Amino acid sequence: MPIPIVNSIASWFLKKRFHQIELFLKYPNEVQNELLLNLLDIAKNTEIGKQYDFASIKNYKTFAERVPIRCYDDLQGTIERARQGETNIFWPSPIKWFAKSSGTTGAKSKFIPVSQESLENCHYAAGKDLLCMYLSNNEDSQLFTGKSLRLGGSQELYKENGTIFGDLSAILIDNMPFWAEYSSTPSNKVSLMSNWEHKMQAIVNETINENVTSLAGVPSWMLVLLNNVLESTDQTSLHDIWPNLEVYFHGGVSFSPYVDQYKKILPKKEFRYYEIYNASEGFFAIQDQNNSNELLLMLDYGIFYEFIPMDSYGTATEQVIPLNDVKLNVNYAIIITTNAGLWRYKIGDTLRFTSLNPYRIKISGRTKHHLNAFGEELIIENAEEALKNVCKRTNAEIVDFTAAPIFMEGREKGGHEWLIEFKTPPENINYFNELFDNALKGLNSDYEAKRYNNMTLNKPKIHIARNNLFYDWLKRNNRLGGQHKIPRLSNSREYLDELLHMNL
Repeated sequence: MPIPIVNSIASWFLKKRFHQIELFLKYPNEVQNELLLNLLDIAKNTEIGKQYDFASIKNYKTFAERVPIRCYDDLQGTIERARQGETNIFWPSPIKWFAKSSGTTGAKSKFIPVSQESLENCHYAAGKDLLCMYLSNNEDSQLFTGKSLRLGGSQELYKENGTIFGDLSAILIDNMPFWAEYSSTPSNKVSLMSNWEHKMQAIVNETINENVTSLAGVPSWMLVLLNNVLESTDQTSLHDIWPNLEVYFHGGVSFSPYVDQYKKILPKKEFRYYEIYNASEGFFAIQDQNNSNELLLMLDYGIFYEFIPMDSYGTATEQVIPLNDVKLNVNYAIIITTNAGLWRYKIGDTLRFTSLNPYRIKISGRTKHHLNAFGEELIIENAEEALKNVCKRTNAEIVDFTAAPIFMEGREKGGHEWLIEFKTPPENINYFNELFDNALKGLNSDYEAKRYNNMTLNKPKIHIARNNLFYDWLKRNNRLGGQHKIPRLSNSREYLDELLHMNL
């Protein structure tokens, strides 16, 4: 199809969709409340709908009083029944698909229900909105003259008891219309290969001669692929391979630790980066402005949002609030109710609002992945920002990292122990550590207080990881590619001790 026609179709869709987006921008809380009541009405005759008498719930207050907040462990039994083929338990339409997810690194797999409604009205709708927003901000885009290089999950789809499970990306690829494959590379066959290392080479072979105009995938694994592409072609810039490459759509992990490495292999100043926030449970937010690190919270995808301030999370005084009660720059845990039958579900992510009109957010971390053994409340966002700043000052580059507490013994004070794999190590690791410690103090007042005169915490202890340590750890645990991530912060020493043993 000629590019002017494609752009005209996109422009028509853009204008049509923007009218709907403007509605939730102008009336966000009304849209959310209407959405909640609609979800309750749809599910009123399900097993859970009858249990909590959804039919009589007419407002958020009653919903919050009557329906408990749940985590995956609470839902595992009912989800397993749905996987065995039972219907109408927590959502009226049959759930055929289950996104297999282990969160960040948990050993136990989760099977997140994916309804037809969530596929169409959430995940696919978000993909269209992402393109709409990008094209609206970049009218000179030539995105549709070439293909999108997508890097999805590393697992095939598996059938069991009439239902199907696998990585969310595999489910999305398998359900896409046949024509969508023509605008993407690699082929579906290669995209769904289960052996990650064989898949990497197959993607390189299929894509290097394509006209790639965009990239889409998780930053850590996309970087591995792109470095393989450069190595295979003996080039230093991706623009020499794909001269029309103009944008990278990324999500899944923080982009902050990788941004400088991307700028080296994508040196054109006009190259653009667009962030998304999605998970197996749903698609939540999209970057809607060029050169921004804020994401617009999407309020009409069939997801109702609630939030728990992290200073009360897990306590006897835990407070749960709807969207209209959130405040700027407060760290919140997210609770979602979805059109796939998740009711007041703790997703495990944390965020903070950077704008309330419209509602824009930044992802700050995970409820379970932070360092707080001594009241220091160190979140991933602090760690990544500090490392980014120190790397710039020392000309270092990081591949990955993890950290855990050094617990107090006798008169010995506690501390944080870090294991960092460098692509380019600093000349002096002690100087790096000093800058890092000071950067953390500047970003986190709780950490600074605990470090004052070494009162509670000693200076961080940093180990340099051998090359490919984290890759080898993921491979040994059968977690290469896709959604699998290194546990960057933990209040347990489980991951760190295992990695340190492999680093000997």
